[in-house]
Amino acid sequence: MPSRNDLEAWMWMEACKALSQADRLHQQFFPSGGPGAGAAIWQPPMDMVEDEYEIVIVVAMPGVPAERVQVSRENGALLVRGSRPLLLPGHGHRVRSLEIPHGMFERRIALPPGRFELNPPTLRDGCLVLHLIKL
Repeated sequence: MPSRNDLEAWMWMEACKALSQADRLHQQFFPSGGPGAGAAIWQPPMDMVEDEYEIVIVVAMPGVPAERVQVSRENGALLVRGSRPLLLPGHGHRVRSLEIPHGMFERRIALPPGRFELNPPTLRDGCLVLHLIKL
């Protein structure tokens, strides 16, 4: 049987993990700081991978049409902005759950030092895919 100290350590670890997850969710849905922060209401999650030739960034944004996405470069970062419409099938439906974020979003992605050429962005399977070729 575990000792009292083991149980307290385990409970403390679980509490820290829960606080970390809550903070991450809060930052995703209520980002703060930066120009225009008042307009964006959510921050899409992203993955970034790199090899010797390129950096590939995948930004998850299900249900966002291409015409609602803007990608720009600002001070050593990429800025992905846009909006996801609230997709309701018609009038008379009651909302039972809204877990997929909608409305204005913004994601600032810091880039590592270096020079890059941004290939045209593509939307694939609900994700924005960005290829930055290393120069």
